[in-house]
Amino acid sequence: MDVLLMVLAAAYGAVAGMSVSRARYRLSVEPEEPWRSAGPCGHPVAGWLGRPRCGICGARYGPGALWPAAMAALGCAALAWAVGARPELAVWLVAAPVGVLLAGVDRSVRRLPDVLTLPLAAGTAGLLGAAALIPGAGGSWPGALLGGLTLGGGYLALFLVRPDGMGLGDAKLAVGLGCALGWYGWPVLLLGAFAGLLLGSLYGTALLVTRRAGRGTALAFGPFMIVGAWLGVLLGGVAGT
Repeated sequence: MDVLLMVLAAAYGAVAGMSVSRARYRLSVEPEEPWRSAGPCGHPVAGWLGRPRCGICGARYGPGALWPAAMAALGCAALAWAVGARPELAVWLVAAPVGVLLAGVDRSVRRLPDVLTLPLAAGTAGLLGAAALIPGAGGSWPGALLGGLTLGGGYLALFLVRPDGMGLGDAKLAVGLGCALGWYGWPVLLLGAFAGLLLGSLYGTALLVTRRAGRGTALAFGPFMIVGAWLGVLLGGVAGT
């Protein structure tokens, strides 16, 4: 059963990760620019979901679908292995492709759009509330809400103290990630938050050492927050089995 669940989760993740690639292209713009509505070829982009290719001439948009499909497949399979067939797994599988999309957009233009971070926060909180009503749920909904408030508040404080090093989008993303981590309790919340900060710090240090960035260079911190939260949820899922 566990192997079948992992296979199904990986297949779902691959399809979902490939499907958000078009949205990544459309959302990867500077804050003052509108979402992209046409490809580099000049033809209009049809919809938000699907492979990043023009339906008229076949031209590819952006970096392609292989990376997000692989990352989403790996992430969803690992979540299925750690959590098993508990109700909250459905929430993680819905959130995982959104996390891949956010990481891709942030990596491309160092931006975490409200159109993704706010629904992620509200959706995670709401769906976990529904999961808590189903027998066999492995976490606490009040804990999830407190986790969202705590992590979101912590990143908001970092933004206010040093706005040049932390964006407001990071604080909004932290609300959704905090809900996911808080579901499994305070130790998991602290671990996931610390892992994200550590991974981002190590990456920044590596860029400085290799002289690929200076001290004032802005870094995309969202992907490290997402990976840290994913690691925390994996630990929480394993501990709860």
